[in-house]
Amino acid sequence: MKRQLVFSLAILLFLFSATMVAIMYGRGYRFGLTSGKIELSGTGLLVVSSLPDGAQVLVNDKLSTATNDTINLFPGQYSVKIVKDGYFVWQKSVKVQKEVVTKIHAFLLPNAPKLESITALGVTRPVIDPSGSRLAYTIASQSAKKNGVYVMDMTTRPILTLQSASTQIVSDAQVNFSDAQLSWSPDGTEIVATISASPTQSTTYLLDASGFNNNIQDITNTLPIVNQTWEKEIAEKEKARMATLKAPLRKLLEENFRIISYSADETKILYTASASATLSYVIKPRLIGIDSTPEQRNVVKDKIYVYDIREDKNYALPISSTINYKLSNEKSSMIDNKSEALASVSWMPDSKRLLYTHDKKIDIMEFDGGNQTTVFAGPFEDNFVFPWPSGSKIVMLTNLGNTNISSNLYIITLE
Repeated sequence: MKRQLVFSLAILLFLFSATMVAIMYGRGYRFGLTSGKIELSGTGLLVVSSLPDGAQVLVNDKLSTATNDTINLFPGQYSVKIVKDGYFVWQKSVKVQKEVVTKIHAFLLPNAPKLESITALGVTRPVIDPSGSRLAYTIASQSAKKNGVYVMDMTTRPILTLQSASTQIVSDAQVNFSDAQLSWSPDGTEIVATISASPTQSTTYLLDASGFNNNIQDITNTLPIVNQTWEKEIAEKEKARMATLKAPLRKLLEENFRIISYSADETKILYTASASATLSYVIKPRLIGIDSTPEQRNVVKDKIYVYDIREDKNYALPISSTINYKLSNEKSSMIDNKSEALASVSWMPDSKRLLYTHDKKIDIMEFDGGNQTTVFAGPFEDNFVFPWPSGSKIVMLTNLGNTNISSNLYIITLE
């Protein structure tokens, strides 16, 4: 009887121990060598994914797995590289914490991207609408009937070529619109075309962006009123956006930020520091399992940063503070914006990367400043570079260095 009891207790103890080990294993504990002894130590989970998938994952330069997998690692700092043939190497220093899931996602960029023209008639002064989905531009190299203002919808799926995605909304048969400076209304439904007869004299027309304008509207005399109305629209939208933020965050923005633009999902802010200062923490205690890239809370006036609202982290960007950076889409839509140039730095549609043009190069980097990669180096017209709405392409204006031909829109395919 006593023997039976001991045997039963042994079984119960074994089951209890096995259950505890299983629970600890599920929580990430693994046997490892610590101080010369084999001990059960807590690990963290590193979830690795990539686009495209099927890439190799190297941890501290040792092949560990393929992307779209989970790795158990002991707490510490690790160098992670993601490698795939035909793509630039992606790398990041990642901090792994005990019992914490850390996620990384790599956007792999091809080292030989495809270049393809999407217009053929010669394009000037393209401008992107506030939604980032349509381009307005002028054509001046053809007959009066074909010259004028065009709108390209980048969300359509043309059956044959992307060249069929453009629609003419006004022609030079009415007015010489091919010489016009274009800008979008804040809601993206209208386009303002300003034609200068001299440095001191110009005429401004309001065009419907949805189709051909048989009747054009001259708003030269009412331009101040239209401007005032649109400025009020923009101010109300910004006020509503700020009202959704908690008071400490609003204070942080008002005291330290000159906002360039919000990311598409409005979780991150691209800005220049309005003054040199130390940013106070908004989220206390600090979150775990977040981006382990070192942040910069001490900001320098006029330097460019990205602030992550969800994680309350601030990143300094490897970008010159003297660039002609892009204002937000709402601000760049103002009629009185005289600059043709769009930004040298702007958001990609996925809200996780930035598009940066400099020194005749087009770069893409992550919002925390990591993995800055040149996807095109060559002739293109400064500042006329835009992301495709899906983020799968970049649009640029170029004549490919041939001064004997007009510039056209080309796409750089990133997938």
